[in-house]
Amino acid sequence: MTDPQLGMMMLVLFIFIIMLGFPIAFTLMAMGVSFGYYAYYTAGQDFFQNRVFTLLVQKTFEVTTSDVLVAVPLFLFMGYLIERANILDRLFYALQLSMKNVPGALAVATLLTCAMFATATGIVGAVVTLMGLLALPAMLRAGYDTKLSAGVVCAGGCLGILIPPSILLIVYAATAGVSAVKLYAAAFFPGFLLAGLYVVYVIVRAMINPALAPKLPPEQTNVPIKTVIWALATSFLPLALLIVSVLGAILLGLATPSEAAAVGAVMAIVLAAAYGSLNYEMMRESVYLTVRATAMVCYLFIGSWTFSAVFAVLGGQTVVEQFFASMNLSPLMFLLLTQVIIFLLGWPLEWTEIIIIFVPIFLPLLPTYGIDPIFFGILVALNTQTAFNTPPVAMAAFYLKGVAPPQVKLTDIFSGALPFVGLVFLTMVLVYIFPGIVLWLPDYLYGNR
Repeated sequence: MTDPQLGMMMLVLFIFIIMLGFPIAFTLMAMGVSFGYYAYYTAGQDFFQNRVFTLLVQKTFEVTTSDVLVAVPLFLFMGYLIERANILDRLFYALQLSMKNVPGALAVATLLTCAMFATATGIVGAVVTLMGLLALPAMLRAGYDTKLSAGVVCAGGCLGILIPPSILLIVYAATAGVSAVKLYAAAFFPGFLLAGLYVVYVIVRAMINPALAPKLPPEQTNVPIKTVIWALATSFLPLALLIVSVLGAILLGLATPSEAAAVGAVMAIVLAAAYGSLNYEMMRESVYLTVRATAMVCYLFIGSWTFSAVFAVLGGQTVVEQFFASMNLSPLMFLLLTQVIIFLLGWPLEWTEIIIIFVPIFLPLLPTYGIDPIFFGILVALNTQTAFNTPPVAMAAFYLKGVAPPQVKLTDIFSGALPFVGLVFLTMVLVYIFPGIVLWLPDYLYGNR
C-alpha cells in the first residue's frame, strides 16, 4: 500500500471510528500519532525519538499560545454570564410590547429576541432552551400554530452561529489563518439578512393566514407608552450597549477580538450585578461551562492539526486535490459540491468537528478556484445552521423538545423548522449572486489590509 493510499485509509478509518461513538478529539490524536509514527519512522531510532511526538508537542504549543483562540473562552464566559443574568425574559416582554401591532407579534418578538441574544451569547443550545421555556409557551397560550412557533424558536436560536461575536467564526479564523475581524465584518450583513428574512416570512404567513398567529388580547397590549419605553430602557438598551461596544471596538479596529471579548466579559459581570443575578454559584457555573467548552475546542485543534499534518505527509491531501482537479469543476460547482458535503456532515457531526477537521481539507483548494476564504467561511457558517434544524439529527429540535410542553411533538418541530432551512438556502443563493453582501463591509473598512 502506498503512502497516499494509507492517508486515505486513515481518513476513512477516522470517519468509521467516530460513527461508532468514540471521542473525536482523542481519536484524532491517537490516529495522528499512530499513522504518524509510520510516516516519520526511520530505521534504528528509539521509540520516543520518532518525530511524531515532536509534532504533537508543537501542535499543542501552537494551540495554547494562539492569540486568536484566546477570544473563545472570553466570549463564552461573556455569553454564559448574560444567559444567567435574567435579561432574556425582560427583553422578550419589552419587544413583545413594542411589536404589538405587527402581524405575528409574539413570533416576531421571539426572532428579534433570539437575534439580539445571539449577538450576546452565540450559544445555540442556551438560546433555544431559554426561548423554548419562555417564548414557546407564550405563543401556544396565545393560540399560535405549534409548528410555526417551534420553527421560530429553533431558527432564531441558531442565529448565533453566524451573527458576531460567533464562536464558529473565531474557530474558522484560527483554522483558515484569516482575520477574525474581517470575518466578523463579512458576517454582519448576511446574519441580519437571514434574521430579516425570518421576520418577513413570519409576518407574511400571519397576514395570509391570521389563524396561525392570532392577535394578542387587548389586556396584554393596552399598556401606557411609558411602560413600553421603560421596559425597553431596562432590557434592550443595556444589552444593546454591551453588544455595540464589543462589536464596534472590533470592527473599528479599536481592539482585537480578544481584547474586546475581555472587556465584554467584564461588562457582562457588571450587567449581571445590575440585574441582581450575580452570585458565587452563577460565577462558578459560568467558569465551569467556559472551561469545559474551551478544553473541548483546544483538544479538537490539537488532534486536528496533528491529524492534518500526518495526512499531508502521507500524501492524502494531494489525492484530494487531484480528485477535484480531475473533475474539472467550475468555481460554482466546487462551491456546490463542498457545501453539499458540509451539509451532509452536519447530520452526524457538530460544527466544531466540521470546521476543525473537514474544512481544512478544502481550504488549500480555494486559490485554485479563485474563492476568497472569507467568502467561503461565511457560506460554511450559513450552511452549518441547517444541520441544527434538519432531520435526522437536528440538535436544535432536540434541545427544544427537551423543554417543550408534552403536546409538542418532535415531528411538529421538524416540520416547523424546515421552511426556515429553506430561507437559509435562499440566503446562501443571494450571497453567491451578490457577493458584496459578504465582501463589501470588510473591503470598505479594511481594504487589502
